[in-house]
Amino acid sequence: MTMYAYQSMDAGGKTVRGSMDATNLPDLEMRLKRMDLDLIDCKIETPKTFSLRKGKVSRKDLINFCFHMEQMTAAGVPILDGLADLRDSTDNPRFREVTADLIENIEGGSQLSEALERYPLVFNKTFTSLITAGENSGQLSEVFKSLSDSLKWQDELTAQTKKILLYPVFVGTIVLGVTFFLMIYLVPQLTGFIKNMGQELPMHTKVLIFVSNIFIHYWYVMLALPVVTWIGATLLLKHSARARYKADEYKLRVWMIGPVLHKIILARFVTFFALMYASGITILDCIRLSEEIVNNEVIETGLRRAGQLMSEGQGVAAAFESTGIFPALIIRMLKVGEATGSLDTALRNVSYFYNRDIKEMIEKVQALIEPVMTVVLGLLLGWIMMSVLGPIYDTISKMKT
Repeated sequence: MTMYAYQSMDAGGKTVRGSMDATNLPDLEMRLKRMDLDLIDCKIETPKTFSLRKGKVSRKDLINFCFHMEQMTAAGVPILDGLADLRDSTDNPRFREVTADLIENIEGGSQLSEALERYPLVFNKTFTSLITAGENSGQLSEVFKSLSDSLKWQDELTAQTKKILLYPVFVGTIVLGVTFFLMIYLVPQLTGFIKNMGQELPMHTKVLIFVSNIFIHYWYVMLALPVVTWIGATLLLKHSARARYKADEYKLRVWMIGPVLHKIILARFVTFFALMYASGITILDCIRLSEEIVNNEVIETGLRRAGQLMSEGQGVAAAFESTGIFPALIIRMLKVGEATGSLDTALRNVSYFYNRDIKEMIEKVQALIEPVMTVVLGLLLGWIMMSVLGPIYDTISKMKT
C-alpha cells in the first residue's frame, strides 16, 4: 500500500488533514468516506514524514483505546463494532486514521494483533504480544484491562519522574540567570569602586574579578557550551554502544536521582513481566520483551544474561541472582513465586512495594532539593558580598584608626 497525505472536509465543513494507507486514490476516497470525510486533495507521503506522524499518538490515546476495548469486549460487543465506535469518538485525527486502518485490516481477514503490528511506533511489541496472548487464551477483555491499568500506572510514574527533574531545572535556571546578572552588570560596577580605593585586594576579591571578566568577555561561550555539550553527548550516545552503557550506568548511581530512577525501572519491569506471564507468555519471551521496556542498557544486559542462563537450564531466581544487578527483594520474591507456582502474584507484590517506595523517595528528594538550591544561591551571594564589602569595610576601618 501507499501512504497518502490528504486534505479533507468533514460534515460540518471543517478541514481535516492527515495521512492514511491506501492501494490507490479511489481506495483512499472510500476509506475517508467511511470516516465521514470528503477528499479535497492528496499526495504520496515519504516514509520519513510518515514516521514522524506516527509519533502523534499519545499514551492517553492508548489508555482510552484499552479502556474502551476492555468495556466493549467484556460486554460481548464484536471487535469491529468496538473499533468503529472508538474511531467515531476519538478526538485525535491521527489515532482516528490508525483505528480506521485497523478496521480495514480486520475486515480483510487479519487478527487484531496482526493489525496492531502494522503500527510498531504506536503499539510496541509488548503490547501486540499481550493482545496475541489474549486472543489465544480467550481472555482479551482481561488483557485490555491489565494494559489499561499498566499504562495509567506508567503515566503516573512519568509524572512523578518529571516532578524530580522540573524543580531543580527551574531553580537552576533562576540561579544561572542571577549569576549572569551579578557577574556582568553588578560586580563590574562594585569592583571598579573598590579598585579606585587603591588598596591591596584580597585573594577572594581577585578571584571574583577574574570570574566576572570571564562572564563579560566570554558570555557567548558560556551560553553555547551547554548546547554544544548536549549535542555532542547526544551524537556520542547515538553512535557508541559503550557510551550508552556507561551513561545508563551513571544514571543509576547519580546522587539523589539514581536510586529513584533505578526503582522506577525495576517497578516498570516487574509490572509488565507479571502482566505478560499472567497472560500466558513464556518466561523467556517475557524477558525478551522486557528488554525493550526498561530503556536502560545495564538492566537490558542483565535481562539478556538471565534469559541466556535460563535457556541453559538454570532456575528463574538463580538466573536473575547471577546477573548481580537485581536487588534482594526481587530475587526473594522470584524464589517464592517459583516455589509456589504464582510468579505473577509475587512480582505484583514487588511492584506494589516499589510504587509506594518511589512516591516516598520522590517526596524526600523534592524536600531535599529545595534547601540545597537555596544554600547554593546563598553561598554564591555570600561570596560576592564578602568579596565586595570586605575591602570596603577594611578601608573604613583604617580611616577610623
